[in-house]
Amino acid sequence: FFCEKKSASIFGYPISIFFIVVNEFCERFSYYGMRAVLVLYFKYFLGWDDDFATTIYHTFAALCYLTPILGAIVADSWLGKFKTIIYLSIVYAAGQVILAVSAIHDITDTDRDGTPDNMTFHISLSMVGLLLIALGTGGIKPCVAAFGGDQFQDHQEKQRGTFFSIFYLSINAGSLLSTIITPVLRAQECGIHKQRECYPLAFGVPAALMVVALIVFIVGSGMYTKTAPQGNIMVKFCRCVGFAIKNRFRHRSSAYPKREHWMDWAEEKYDKLLIAQVKMVLKVLFLYIPLPMFWALFDQQGSRWTLQATTMNGDFGLLTIQPDQMQTINPILILVLVPIMDSLIYPLIAKCNLNFTALKRMTVGMFLAALAFVCAGLIQLQIDETLPKFPSGAEAQVKFINMIEGEAISVNAVNPSLLPQASADYLTFAEPFNLSVGGGAPYLQDLPDASRNTIIFRKDGGNPRPQRFSDITAKPEKGANSIRFLNGWTSKLNVTVGESSFGDIVANNMSVYVSVGQGEPQFKIMDASGNECVFTQSLGFGSSYTNVIPPTFAFGENCAASIRPIMDISPNSVHMALQIPQYFLMTAGEVVFSVTGLEFAYSQAPSNMKSVLQAGWLLTVAFGNIIVLIVAEAATLEEQWAEYILFASLLVVVCVIFSVMAYFYTYIDPMKIEAQFAHPDSDELKRKGSFDKNKVHDPHGKQRKDSDSSREGDRAAETKM
Repeated sequence: FFCEKKSASIFGYPISIFFIVVNEFCERFSYYGMRAVLVLYFKYFLGWDDDFATTIYHTFAALCYLTPILGAIVADSWLGKFKTIIYLSIVYAAGQVILAVSAIHDITDTDRDGTPDNMTFHISLSMVGLLLIALGTGGIKPCVAAFGGDQFQDHQEKQRGTFFSIFYLSINAGSLLSTIITPVLRAQECGIHKQRECYPLAFGVPAALMVVALIVFIVGSGMYTKTAPQGNIMVKFCRCVGFAIKNRFRHRSSAYPKREHWMDWAEEKYDKLLIAQVKMVLKVLFLYIPLPMFWALFDQQGSRWTLQATTMNGDFGLLTIQPDQMQTINPILILVLVPIMDSLIYPLIAKCNLNFTALKRMTVGMFLAALAFVCAGLIQLQIDETLPKFPSGAEAQVKFINMIEGEAISVNAVNPSLLPQASADYLTFAEPFNLSVGGGAPYLQDLPDASRNTIIFRKDGGNPRPQRFSDITAKPEKGANSIRFLNGWTSKLNVTVGESSFGDIVANNMSVYVSVGQGEPQFKIMDASGNECVFTQSLGFGSSYTNVIPPTFAFGENCAASIRPIMDISPNSVHMALQIPQYFLMTAGEVVFSVTGLEFAYSQAPSNMKSVLQAGWLLTVAFGNIIVLIVAEAATLEEQWAEYILFASLLVVVCVIFSVMAYFYTYIDPMKIEAQFAHPDSDELKRKGSFDKNKVHDPHGKQRKDSDSSREGDRAAETKM
């Protein structure tokens, strides 16, 4: 099954790499498309609150970056890269299909009301799907790019470099397109019994793309250069470290002489070259310790920042942006900033003779990410100022609407007089109160705790009487608008908008709330005789209105003019465009931090242990998502802006710690150290003299391009994990 052969080529490139590039594009489209709408699926389909949705989101993200270690071990030790990609891609595609099926709300909808009756079924199926996706996407992550590098011969160094550029482009192209398309698919309405947001379609298209990725990869099977597994260096690395620790504690008494480094206790079993290589890797892994904090902030773009966008105004004039589409700014900026940094910013810094080392760049990247969260916190403060003040505890709020045309109503202890219109805003009461209308007998108003209410005044036997209705006590979700109709007419009316119905509204009664999107929807009002009136209302994002049909309403050409929209909750006024600076700072931080970090790690690692550092790098991403879970649960902050500032503050502290660690780090040349242990008495070393460990080595200098380093170092191409 494994063979070494020269594959067919075109323009000097193996034809096989085109299958690999297409496979990677489809796989990244599948992953990022699914993840773009995932937190909204948790909140609005499964009904979880913001905190729990964020917790599960980051738990899934952490699993996606823990499983690459398993994939690397399986590929290098047993199955090889090709078989590992095939088998785990099948698992991956199955997970995507299961997730799409879990979002079909009609599966368990026995009451035909559009609400899933057996939510346990949907949750269980979703978790199985996500677990399989995490195993699949993580398992193939360390294999695909490396497998692509295997397709080139030793003399094709230039073509190999071009391949990784194209490979990186395919990653970001898949990410960009998916984060644009899947939110649009989600926003569509679908369903058998009741139309709802189409999460099955939003998950189904990524599932189809993953199936396409698998098929494309299999089609190219006969053209691939497949290498047999050579044994996993990560296992050997762990065994060497484990033996050194075990041996050190076994001989911890003073009778045994001390050794220069604790890894030297492995000399009884392992050769000095391997020990020296392990020491070099451990130096870099030690610098990895503070890095998860960066990823803790970075990965909240898909959770907290997306939820923040749901409370903002997405009207950009020519187009309306969905909250989950704001994530497209990240891949767009990456494609713009990477060449700018490499071809403009870094050369300018070099011309200024500034010693802007790799670790300094990473420190700057962490600081930029902290600034991004400060921006997010400031925007959240602006959003909070525009949010209505909902009642809490024993408080209750009430708004008054006078349905008696042409007659003012006197309400004692509230307002001196109430004209035939709504009160300006909700009034807050901490205890029951007496409501006396027009000098009549008082009515005791004992309102439910933490409730919002509307009290209307209507004629009952010639006397004005109050009638209470319950209002919503939360901002409408996803930027939609909660609309209801108050029928003050003498007969029953039926109101619809699109495929949604407010139902039959009897006289002097209130309809249910219906979620209506932004724009200018047309409401059709019909009576029992089939007379129709069309009322058009201009709606923004996140508002709530009570549309009053007055007693004087009459069907005809100007019927809509008499309908009075009363705003209960104002629309979102903070624009989504204000999120662009925080996305810019975060993406700039990613480019400086992530790309530089991978290059630095590979320049400081032995050629045969670059995969160990790749695994360590992915682990920092996993632990970063775990930090989000810990901080979010432990902090228990009621205000979201305070949580943003907390994360920013933690990253600044970690940034200072990392800068101190970087100051004391001494750059090395792994090639010279390896050569020193491999050929300690060679004439070449005698001519060059011993290696000066205090000499600073440029981590971005030209590196050796042997086949081993290219196979392991190619994993750096996938900087967007």
